[in-house]
Amino acid sequence: MISKKKLLQAVSVSALSAVLAIGALTNAATVNAQASINELTGLATTAPENQRPIAVMIDNDKRANPHYGLSEADVVYEMINSTHNNRVTRLMAVYKDYNSVSRIGNIRSTRPTNIMLAAEYNAVLIHDGGPFYIYPYFDATGLNHLSGGFSRIPNGKPREFTEYCTAGEAASRMAKAGYPSAYTAYEGQHYTFGANSLADDAGVAPATNVSVPFPHNSTQFVYNAATGTYDYYEFGSPVVDGDDKQQVTFTNVFLQDCDFTLLDKNGYMVYNCIGTNVGYYLTGGMVIPVTWLKTSYTGATKFYTLDGAELVVNPGKTYIALVPSDAWGQVGIK
Repeated sequence: MISKKKLLQAVSVSALSAVLAIGALTNAATVNAQASINELTGLATTAPENQRPIAVMIDNDKRANPHYGLSEADVVYEMINSTHNNRVTRLMAVYKDYNSVSRIGNIRSTRPTNIMLAAEYNAVLIHDGGPFYIYPYFDATGLNHLSGGFSRIPNGKPREFTEYCTAGEAASRMAKAGYPSAYTAYEGQHYTFGANSLADDAGVAPATNVSVPFPHNSTQFVYNAATGTYDYYEFGSPVVDGDDKQQVTFTNVFLQDCDFTLLDKNGYMVYNCIGTNVGYYLTGGMVIPVTWLKTSYTGATKFYTLDGAELVVNPGKTYIALVPSDAWGQVGIK
């Protein structure tokens, strides 16, 4: 097994220079993306080329199930929301063509880490409040966000599980708040898309069943050879979208080793996601070790192969887990 130290050394000087150069583009105003191609997936989209995405905080407590609109997200982040409650996780789903999604949620509060990650995409963050720790991060990133006041849809559950963003709401709320629908800053392409079997990469191994050490949610992925994607499981069951009844599944799965800082005795915390560490990239039933690098509050997280080259990512939907460093050794891949 390749040591963490050697993996980190694999980030080349040239790769670092490239990312730092991207970080200098914070104030750029336009997207250099191919027409009609979703820059988040590398696939065709009906959304306007320059339309910035939204990032929605989605509850991941079992009582909140089923998730709505999750199968239509372009990128989904999962990370622990607190060190309490057996390290319950929360999701942040990123959408380019959000006007085509009938219902997203249910919506819950945000945390500092989500603000730094949403800022990578120049997204508008949709959430319902959060602890006071979030405000310095909004100031540092300048992130546009919309908190609360979305549709309440009765579902027989307590009120905290009933708030959803319905089709057209994000656009109307953004307009009312004076937030542009087009990109206002661009940190550079997140992913370099292209066909990648991983066959020629160092450390490649089969990966058809993956367990992520989120104890409350028992997060798992099972490779579906028929679709060529990884089906998402939680609490021992497939994650099926409550809206379109589709299995939530991803072409790309990233696992990032990322430590965190505990903020108080109530379990609030922030991931130390600015920096570099190791990770895994899974696609097509295979896995390779990678490194990741984020250089600033708004800078895009970049992934690299062991030789220091920027990773080529297969077009499709992507899942990213920030796995606490103290649980990294419990990641299970077979």
